Amino acid sequence: MESESPQPPPAALGTGAVARRLGVSPTTLRSWERRYAIGPARRDEGRHRRWSPADIARLELMCRLTAQGVPPSEAARVARGAAPGPAPESPGAEPGAAREPGGPRALRLGDVRPECRGLARAAVRLDAPAVEDLLAAALAELGAVTAWEEVIAPTLHAVGRKWASAGERYIEVEHLLSWCVSSALHRIRPVPERLPAPPLLLACAPGEQHSLPMEALAAALGERALPVRMFGAALPAEALHDAVRRTGPRAVVLWSQSRTTADVALARSVAGIEWGPRGARGRSALLLAGPGWGGGPQPPYTERLFGLRSGLAVIESVAAGRIPANAAGRVAPAACGS
Repeated sequence: MESESPQPPPAALGTGAVARRLGVSPTTLRSWERRYAIGPARRDEGRHRRWSPADIARLELMCRLTAQGVPPSEAARVARGAAPGPAPESPGAEPGAAREPGGPRALRLGDVRPECRGLARAAVRLDAPAVEDLLAAALAELGAVTAWEEVIAPTLHAVGRKWASAGERYIEVEHLLSWCVSSALHRIRPVPERLPAPPLLLACAPGEQHSLPMEALAAALGERALPVRMFGAALPAEALHDAVRRTGPRAVVLWSQSRTTADVALARSVAGIEWGPRGARGRSALLLAGPGWGGGPQPPYTERLFGLRSGLAVIESVAAGRIPANAAGRVAPAACGS
């Protein structure tokens, strides 16, 4: 009988890939190797580090222990002595909690990209430099839309679920992560506008402080060389009216996170604004974004946006004139995605 062919050894990863997976910076991994002798067993030619699954398992255990407050030197000693395979659970942890780095503090993410898990781990540790590095890498490699939908938003939602179920705990994680996300989105340089065109005006409803989705939209529109005027959180109603009249935007995107800030009367008044000189008056499309608007009746000349990617398709159509501004409210719901 022919002998079974040997199984190929598991692929080893480079330092950058391991750092993204664990939610630490490559500098941190090199520092741990230098200070605590918790490095890879293998190096390729040119001194490139290659981390095996057993190496990564030890690093995961060290990340979990340091997230629980264990000093790095002690965490490294425990990790070095751990046998390859599933990492042991920490004393007092719930059964199965060790399956997620951070033990009982871990964020439950489900089936997500490795970059998302790394970002969550760094956020729980309040490791701001690592969070910043991971966000910068995700935005550079994936672009604003994919990075937001598949890395940033799932992590933010997981943090929100965590602190909502844990009283006042973990709010510091959400605040740090939100700040880093906002900073990373603001660092994206927009592509220069191709031709002069009416801008797209982005604002949050009066009293609405949750502006990160609008910041992600502004970054994505900038990547597409579309002119944007971003007014951020809680723009007063009168200021919104003035901004529409002064800029003559092709479209206005108004964000509302909760029903308490979704003012239908305001939407109706903004949709009815006309601007420009007599005889050449114009009107902007009003696009309502965010869960606060619910499923109730929409004011005339308005449209709902659902999700960043599908919403971008509608905005690009309006900006290109494929959907006239005065007909935006008659766009079929399927045009906005789900």
